[in-house]
Amino acid sequence: MITQLPTEITLHQQSKLLEIAFEDGARFRLPYEFLRVNSPSAEVRGHGPGQEVLQVGKKNIGVRNVEPVGSYALKIEFDDGHDSGLYSWDLLYNLGKHQDEIWQDYLQHMEAAGKSREPS
Repeated sequence: MITQLPTEITLHQQSKLLEIAFEDGARFRLPYEFLRVNSPSAEVRGHGPGQEVLQVGKKNIGVRNVEPVGSYALKIEFDDGHDSGLYSWDLLYNLGKHQDEIWQDYLQHMEAAGKSREPS
């Protein structure tokens, strides 16, 4: 995959969306909850296949801060304290491009586990 570079990144705090536009014209609006539950951190993804940790209760998650990391990624600090994992441009592009199917997969895992998106 050829890395697409972002041309615009906007946080919409009221609607809790990160909007990102790329040089190929693609534009994605990624909800903070979607970004949090798909964090690239080891805390969420584990250290190998089958070690993923289902993230629950993140429906109302907010973002405290976003920082660029070099010229290849963003570090996002969520208001639950989670700030590990770097969101590379490729990851953000992939999350945007496949948002619907990734979200549906997440919701199916939540239902199967009997868990909720609502904070406890």
